[in-house]
Amino acid sequence: MAIVEAEPAGEIEEAFAEFQEQLNLMFVRARSLWKDSAARIHSDLQPSGYKLLTFIAHAGTANAHHLAERFETDKSVVSRQVRMLEDLGLVESRPDDQDGRQRVLTVTPAARTALDELKCDNVARLRGILAELSVDEVQAASRAFRLLAEM
Repeated sequence: MAIVEAEPAGEIEEAFAEFQEQLNLMFVRARSLWKDSAARIHSDLQPSGYKLLTFIAHAGTANAHHLAERFETDKSVVSRQVRMLEDLGLVESRPDDQDGRQRVLTVTPAARTALDELKCDNVARLRGILAELSVDEVQAASRAFRLLAEM
């Protein structure tokens, strides 16, 4: 914070405004990427289903209750998305060993393969973009994103 306080007020406001504008553009681009990524996994997959699918893949397993909490949405919305993921052959469910009322969700091998291929493409694209930055700039960006994520 000391660095910000040392700068003239006009420059600070201008820098904050530019940062906010770029952050807004990044969110717009992220929504577009989710839509494109969902379509690459399956033509009928919606971005909201894609986000659930990637979370389940990253976690290894999940249940609808956990997904509803994580994405701060109604369990009925998650249940519909999970049914869609199952119908598309992207997720499998089985009874929870601890609580038979719950279903444990895992991604199918086909979904895992598609997600892995997509991740490789996305990593390559990101590395290409970040190659223009120095290590210090990448670390500063990472710190900014970490702080924003902790808000």
